[in-house]
Amino acid sequence: MKNNKILITGATGFIGSHLAEFLTEKGFNVVAFDRYNINNDYGWLNKSKYKSDIEFILGDIRDYDSVINAMQGVDAVMHLAALCGIPYSYVSPMAYLRTNIEGTMNILNAGKTLNTQEIIITSTSETYGSAQYIPINEKHPLVGQSPYSASKISADQLAISYFRSFNLPIKIIRPFNAYGPRQSLRAVIPTIISQCLNSNVVKLGNLHTKRDFTYVLDLCSAFLEIKQNSEFGEITNVGMNQDITIDNLFNKIIKITNSKASIETELLRSRPTSSEVDVLLCDNSKILKTTNWKPQYNIDEGLNITVDWFKKYSKEIDINHYHI
Repeated sequence: MKNNKILITGATGFIGSHLAEFLTEKGFNVVAFDRYNINNDYGWLNKSKYKSDIEFILGDIRDYDSVINAMQGVDAVMHLAALCGIPYSYVSPMAYLRTNIEGTMNILNAGKTLNTQEIIITSTSETYGSAQYIPINEKHPLVGQSPYSASKISADQLAISYFRSFNLPIKIIRPFNAYGPRQSLRAVIPTIISQCLNSNVVKLGNLHTKRDFTYVLDLCSAFLEIKQNSEFGEITNVGMNQDITIDNLFNKIIKITNSKASIETELLRSRPTSSEVDVLLCDNSKILKTTNWKPQYNIDEGLNITVDWFKKYSKEIDINHYHI
């Protein structure tokens, strides 16, 4: 199998852990890279049935030595390691610069030194800011409406510059909002689900923003399709081309959980007005045209699976405090 050994950075987190398992199941040799800790904690992969099949390396994406050592001998890199919570980027912008920009720079420089065959950089639809037209295609202007989105724009542009300047074989995958089991409560779907299961009140921020949600396993298949079919230097959106308001999303989850909870808006959970991204609706025509990607889960199917997973962990989740 060409490009058989794949390094995934951020591999023990929400998307990364699903991707590590997905690619292992497909027959790839997966190297999981994540942040060093003294307990050798592999996050969501601790109890994975594929744990013994995955090679683990703990280090720091911000440290070049960690990165280049982890990239030794791999054929391809899927770079997911990032700080991704938008509210915390208002508190500590420098942390986002160091992790998202410098971390990506380390990947690019190591790839250039090692002649890595393929590097897939994970972007975000937040780089587009509020939609200037919908659906949003890959040519939409990039607008940094939060320090997080600005850091990801910078990382993407660095990657493109290395492709153009050094012919580094990079691709950029730009997911719209992913969701599914294992996702942090900092994301809106887990926030709603956990509160529906544990409380009579669901506290949310802006109810009228619109998002395009992709189930995490569909996103994993998009990574593989982009790896196998997309051209180097290309940016590819991943989304469903379907949006939903947060209040309508709440109504769906209420029905699935059989909850009697009501909504309470909480200012703490709202972004500053000029930083709020109002609409993210994906134009996915490029990935549908250039690859064989076909999403398998609609929003109702994905939400049902996600709710079932959260039911198993609901008693272990702190819903009483808003964690940025």
